[in-house]
Amino acid sequence: MTVNAIIEGLAPIHDRILSFAVPERDVRGRVVRLDASIAAILAAHDYPPALARLLGEALVVTALLGATLRENGGGLTLQAQSDGPVSLLVCDYNAGQLRGYLMGDAETESGDLATMFGSGHLAITLDPTDASERYQGIVPLEGASIADAIEQYFRSSEQLPTLIRTAFAPDAATGPSAGGLLLQYLPRGEEGRARLFAEDDGTAEPEDWSHMRILAETVTAAELTDTALLEEQLLWRLFHEEEVRLSPGPTPTRGCRCSVAHIKDVITRFPEAERADMRGDDGMIGVDCQFCSKTWRIDA
Repeated sequence: MTVNAIIEGLAPIHDRILSFAVPERDVRGRVVRLDASIAAILAAHDYPPALARLLGEALVVTALLGATLRENGGGLTLQAQSDGPVSLLVCDYNAGQLRGYLMGDAETESGDLATMFGSGHLAITLDPTDASERYQGIVPLEGASIADAIEQYFRSSEQLPTLIRTAFAPDAATGPSAGGLLLQYLPRGEEGRARLFAEDDGTAEPEDWSHMRILAETVTAAELTDTALLEEQLLWRLFHEEEVRLSPGPTPTRGCRCSVAHIKDVITRFPEAERADMRGDDGMIGVDCQFCSKTWRIDA
């Protein structure tokens, strides 16, 4: 369905994933808007502004990648470990369900990845499905943002030209919102498996990709986080001269997967001697979930 055919009469949906394609330009993409879902995730911890923004933008990237790479099931995890002020960041996506948390110095200030993480790496893990094995890609924590690091990963490791833009808007009155745009170039028959062009050897960008990339780069942070702006309207602003085909994705929700049954199943795999060491004076085993900031008391 084309953009201009369905905008009229639609109302904004604040948590949304919308896929799109521009067949004549061999381009595909995703738009993500997070509102209630990201507010619920951030509310589990009292993050200072710089860390809230970092996690918010990481969650947007995770949703964009998850919706793109995990269309046929399975989950995607984004994890950064480092020796800097932010020592750990974990986000994952599974069929629209998002969760995430980070561990960092409360005095951390916003900055590039080197400032916030120091030396470290970013891992992208695709959980196995019936049709695929587990996969993991490792990305250096280099660049201005996690989006920059992921762009470099696709460019150097997958030979897949990619543009990612993210934005985060804290709002004390209505709560935080975040949004993102992902654009990728996939010529027919290539599907990103063969090198399309090599920026490091001076090869010029394909005209179709250059055209679409330049248009996408005009998107603003205000547009990505404006909950009154339809995603269809955003795509119309960017690509109104193109035939854009749309495909709604799953609704993003906060999705911590911890439960008494799941935790008990994991604990019972430990030998009885180890479980005995875990028990408190009341005979119960306490398990902390960093994602939802809850402590579960398990009889096992």
